[in-house]
Amino acid sequence: MKILSQVAFLLLLGGICCQSNRNAKSSGKPSRKTANQGGDVAQSPPEDDSHPRVETGGTAESGRDSSSGARAAGQQADDMRLHFLKNTQVTCNDGTAAGFYLKEFRGSRRWLLFLEGGWCCYNKETCDSRFQNIPRLMSSSGWPQTRRGSGILSSQAEENPHWHNTNIVFIPYCSSDVWSGTGPAPTPPRPRQGREKEKDRNATEYTFMGSLIIREVIKDLIPKGIKQAKIVMLTGTSAGGTGVLLNIERVATQLEQLGGEAQVRGLVDSGWFLESKQQRSPDCPETVSCSPEDAIKRGLRLWNGVVPDGCRQLYKRGEEWQCFFGHKLYSTLTSPLFVVQWLFDEEQLRVENIYLGGQSLSEQQWIYMQNLGKELKISLRDVTAVFAPSCLSHTLITKSNWIDFQVKGTSLPRALQCWDRSLQEANRNNRTPTKGCPFHLVDNCQRPQCNPTCPALVDQATQQELTLLQMLVAMGLDLQRLGLDPQSDAGSPVSMTSNGG
Repeated sequence: MKILSQVAFLLLLGGICCQSNRNAKSSGKPSRKTANQGGDVAQSPPEDDSHPRVETGGTAESGRDSSSGARAAGQQADDMRLHFLKNTQVTCNDGTAAGFYLKEFRGSRRWLLFLEGGWCCYNKETCDSRFQNIPRLMSSSGWPQTRRGSGILSSQAEENPHWHNTNIVFIPYCSSDVWSGTGPAPTPPRPRQGREKEKDRNATEYTFMGSLIIREVIKDLIPKGIKQAKIVMLTGTSAGGTGVLLNIERVATQLEQLGGEAQVRGLVDSGWFLESKQQRSPDCPETVSCSPEDAIKRGLRLWNGVVPDGCRQLYKRGEEWQCFFGHKLYSTLTSPLFVVQWLFDEEQLRVENIYLGGQSLSEQQWIYMQNLGKELKISLRDVTAVFAPSCLSHTLITKSNWIDFQVKGTSLPRALQCWDRSLQEANRNNRTPTKGCPFHLVDNCQRPQCNPTCPALVDQATQQELTLLQMLVAMGLDLQRLGLDPQSDAGSPVSMTSNGG
């Protein structure tokens, strides 16, 4: 059970928390790299749909800006190209240069800045494990020179009808701090005897500069024209979505101080989480027993993390971790926000040790799943702009087929367009959608997968697509005890829908 708890915890802020030491402790301290120094080839990240398609144009060259390097043969015009930050003091965890990928659209005064997701680490053990297993999320040494965006990051009109003709910036996640870090935390006094082991266990040699990386990216985009932007949309998936919530006010202030007049808005995808209901030890004595809340508490100290001023003022010192939860932070923000959230987010479920498609599922876990959808609906009730399908999945906006998902007959690109229109008409505080153009879309049906446009469920062992009821039977549940008729057509998503979801 502890192992399951640990795996769940690893995945949630690629969902909302941090990465634990999953299988084995790291063997010794990882060697720290200096800026722009070569290193490990990036390994595959944990399973996470938040990563757009990647087209490699070669390993990132040393230097501040790889655009001066040789162009890969067959380079396509719609690729995003890697630029390292001019400020070499702001780095990834291991000291290598942080940076961003840019696809310019000449003449456009709209900018989309995307924060990548992928978890976090909060002490020496979890950071060493992360560095060993997923180095590209802590180092830029293996980044490719180019990326090809998908979903809302695509430059193709058929895939991205509303935002393809804009300046697109992809900011890789290499700070492991949910985009909240501001540099090295103050060095604690040398511990005495008995407490020395505990202090040493939490010490790391990494730097955590997520919030500073965002600041420096915007500075480097000034020569590219971001100061003349009309609209700047900060967006992200999973941990990147939570990063949007934590940084949007700071981005708006920075652009205003630079003399810009852009309207800054945020798009949060799969970064709106609820607190865990698992009963755990309150002081988190072991890594595997940490709740997401405890991990963020520890992480904030390590990262020297910051949260928005408006939210910080609501909580006493030591309680700032609460600002990582959108339902507590949202009302304190002034910038317009659009929240995209599956009602049955797989990462939220994994924190509770629920793995659909795994070996077994208890009746209690099934009840929790159904209640999760209800609680998420309640938490989104006062959100002005929202797209919340009643599906089991994680991340949406960077899926290449993101235009296929609908709530009440409206696709997400269409809802974003309606939201754009409402903001242009200066109806920011109007919670009633423009007639015939809705952007507060939450599924009415209660059961997971009751929306006919939901992504298909796939059995992890056989890779076969299954209906929800087939999946529940395979996991050992008695459908009749749950009030589900196994002989009906209820296994078909269409039969479970209500008013188109």
